[in-house]
Amino acid sequence: MTPAQVIAALKAAGQTVAAAESLTAGLVTATLTTVPGASAVVRGGLVVYATDLKATLAGVDPALLAARGAVNAEVAAQLAAGARTRCGADIGVGLTGVAGPDPQDGVAPGTVHIALVSPRGELRELLEVPGTRENVRSAAVAGVLALIGRDLGTLSA
Repeated sequence: MTPAQVIAALKAAGQTVAAAESLTAGLVTATLTTVPGASAVVRGGLVVYATDLKATLAGVDPALLAARGAVNAEVAAQLAAGARTRCGADIGVGLTGVAGPDPQDGVAPGTVHIALVSPRGELRELLEVPGTRENVRSAAVAGVLALIGRDLGTLSA
């Protein structure tokens, strides 16, 4: 989905969105807000690039971070829930991963976990993206836009 399609779908559904972003460092929120009228549905975002901020700003369980590291599916889901709660949005999305070029905590570059939490439930997806940091970050944003579409029933699973 394009950012404009996501904004239109959110407006049509009467839903708002917020993001907690690690590897994308605000790129999801920035991408959505390129669309005129996005302020009607984009509540805000949390840039939680540093691991400790995942806990303090987004509410990720510090024990989870200590046990599994920052790059895993449960952290992405907790980021999504934290964005939703802390920003007062209907839909929260969370992204964590390794943009590269080097591994992080034994996790290969191009590994991205994205998640969404909404009144309809939770969606999670693992992306394995080859290429540059830009490729990985762009794919992560596209993946989140697609998750929002799926959650709203705009795209099939």
